[in-house]
Amino acid sequence: MLNQKISQKISFYLDDLVTPIGKLINIAIAVLVLASAVSFVAQTYDISEVTRHRLNLLDDCILAIFVLEYFLRLLVAEQKFKHLFSFYALIDLVAILPFFLGAVDVAFIRLLRWFRILRLIRLVESQSLFKPKTEDIAILFRIIFTLFAIVFVFSGLVYQIEHPNNPKFHNFLDAFYFSIFTMTTVGYSDVMPQSDAGKLTTVLMVLTGVALIPVQLGELFKRLIKTANQSSEQNHKTMQKSVCSGCGLSLHDPDAKFCKICGTSLEVTNP
Repeated sequence: MLNQKISQKISFYLDDLVTPIGKLINIAIAVLVLASAVSFVAQTYDISEVTRHRLNLLDDCILAIFVLEYFLRLLVAEQKFKHLFSFYALIDLVAILPFFLGAVDVAFIRLLRWFRILRLIRLVESQSLFKPKTEDIAILFRIIFTLFAIVFVFSGLVYQIEHPNNPKFHNFLDAFYFSIFTMTTVGYSDVMPQSDAGKLTTVLMVLTGVALIPVQLGELFKRLIKTANQSSEQNHKTMQKSVCSGCGLSLHDPDAKFCKICGTSLEVTNP
């Protein structure tokens, strides 16, 4: 059993994005997730067996690191049962299931690999990456990432399902092209799923987008309106600093020296 102080340190650094060590650990995990995603996409193209073997080796190494991280998080969690069923822990579990299902159907394992991109949600949701003044940017970035994650994951799923029997899905780009035009409701219909599983996955993709994107857009609009109201109130308070003794007008610019109505010299008062 780990020493309690060491356990607390590990738990802190695994979620920390403020200290240099915490940033390094979490950015390294994010890089591994992206490397894994690039490896998956590359393997959908016609590449040499040597390159494919190296990419598989890279994926095995990344998977081993993810397994180690998963059990490390579980080991240092104060409430282990609660941690097991938390949102992030479930995503981590899906990402490492291929490690435990090595002897099961390969197609099923390949479907699970595409969910690894969702591990970046932990990083995107972190408030430490954004200052209070950039919360609007943080929300916008979260919306963009949500849309990208939906398209990426479902493109991978559709590709794995359709590729064996549908020549229209020759590589990941074909599936990505199909997902983009389906999500935007353009639907050129030149690339379409043929299997029932592919059609069902497409329906789930659209429903997921419809359920998640409007909610986050609503959050962004609320934030923008709140920021605009706060800015308006602040400007109003600032303009009340200068009060004209001649006509009583109080709404002057902060640097005004004379009243814009009667020309009387202004006396600056405390807001």
